[in-house]
Amino acid sequence: MPEQNPFDLAEGDPFGPHTLPYGVFSTADAPGLRRLGVRYGRHVLDLAALPDAVPGLVPAPHAALLGAATLNPLLAAGRPVWQEVRAAIRTALTGPAHRTAVAPLLRPLDDVTLHLPFEVADYVDFYSSEHHATNVGRIFRPDAAALPPNWKHLPIGYHGRAGTVVVTGTPVVRPHGQRKGPQDPAPVFGPSTRLDIEAEVGFVVGTPSALHAPVGLAGFRDHVFGVCLVNDWSARDIQAWEYVPLGPFLGKSFATSVSAWITPLDAFDTARTAPPTRDVAPLPYLDDADAEPGGLDLRIEVRLNGEVISRPPFASMYWTAAQQLAHMTVNGASLRTGDLYASGTVSGPEPDQLGCLLELTKGNGPYLQDGDEVTLTAWAPGPDGGRIGLGEVTGRVLPAAELPA
Repeated sequence: MPEQNPFDLAEGDPFGPHTLPYGVFSTADAPGLRRLGVRYGRHVLDLAALPDAVPGLVPAPHAALLGAATLNPLLAAGRPVWQEVRAAIRTALTGPAHRTAVAPLLRPLDDVTLHLPFEVADYVDFYSSEHHATNVGRIFRPDAAALPPNWKHLPIGYHGRAGTVVVTGTPVVRPHGQRKGPQDPAPVFGPSTRLDIEAEVGFVVGTPSALHAPVGLAGFRDHVFGVCLVNDWSARDIQAWEYVPLGPFLGKSFATSVSAWITPLDAFDTARTAPPTRDVAPLPYLDDADAEPGGLDLRIEVRLNGEVISRPPFASMYWTAAQQLAHMTVNGASLRTGDLYASGTVSGPEPDQLGCLLELTKGNGPYLQDGDEVTLTAWAPGPDGGRIGLGEVTGRVLPAAELPA
C-alpha cells in the first residue's frame, strides 16, 4: 500500500486546518528529546524544525518558542503571539508552495510518543452542570435540597493537585482511603470500591495575571490559550465520607487525566453558543448578558471498554468558562502560566447524557473494575459544516498498589 500523503486529509477529518491542536512528542530514535508539535490529520508537524525549513514564515521573535520542550513558553507569550504562530502554521500546512519543505516535518501519529503538553501550575475543578449537581445532590442528600443555596449565585469549585494531572494513556491506580457507609458503625480503610469517572472539559491558562488584579469576563480570550478534554477520576466512597465540611480531597486528588492535545480557543469560534437561561440574576462581575456567547457546543462521547455509555452535551453547562475564570480571580488570586481549570462533570437532561457512573447508575453501581478502560472523545461544529476535534483521553484502571509496611 502506498504511503499516505500527509496533506491529503480524509473527508470530515476533525483535525484539519481549522483545528491545529498543540502537543509535545518524542520519537523512537530520540526518546529523551521532547518537541512541540501540531496535529494535522494522522500526522504531527515538528514545530521546532519549521522555522529553518520555511525561513521567514514564523516571525523571528517567536521561533525560539517553538524549540521548547513544553508549551509553557508559548503559553506565556500572549494572545497576539498565539495568533501569529497559528497563522504561520496554517500557511505552512495549506500553502502549496511550502509542501516540499514541510512534508519531511510531518511524522505519522502512530510513530511518536505523546507527553503531557504543558507544565501544570495550579489545578481547579468546578461544579457547573446544573443537571449533574442536581442528580448528585439527590443521591448524596436525599432528604435535603438537591442544589446548595449558593449554587446559582457562583461557580462552585475546589483546588485539586497539579502533581497528579497525567496525560492520556497513563494507567490509573485504584486509590486507598477511608470509607464509611450510612449504616456502618465506623470507617474502614482500603482500596476504593466505587471508582468513577467524570467527563469534563479543561481550559489552559497562558497569559498570567498579577496578584490582586482580578480578570473580568472580557479578559477570558486574553488569558486562556486552549481547551482539552479531562477525566477527573473520583473515588465516590472516599469522597462521600470526607467531603463534609470542606469538600473533595483524597477522593479526587489521585489522578486527573488530560488530552495530549490542547486546541486553541480561537478554533471554537463557530461553536460559540448561549448558555442555558438562568433563573437567578448573577452579580455584576458574573453578568454575561452583554458579552459574547460564553457557552461552547462540544459533543462528548464516553466509552467504557469500547462501548458508548453516554454522550454529554457541554452546551448545557450553567456556568461558562469565562465566568469560572472571573470568579476564580475576583478575590485577587493571580493566574499562572500553565494553570488548568476544569468545568466539572458534564451532564445533560437525558438518561444517555450523564457524565459519570454515579449518575448513570443512580448511585447503585456497578463502578469501575480493575482492567476497565475509559475513553473520552469530543468534537465541535467547525467552519463550513466541518468538525473541530479534541484529543481523546484514555485511562485503564490498575489494581491498588501495596502500601508500605
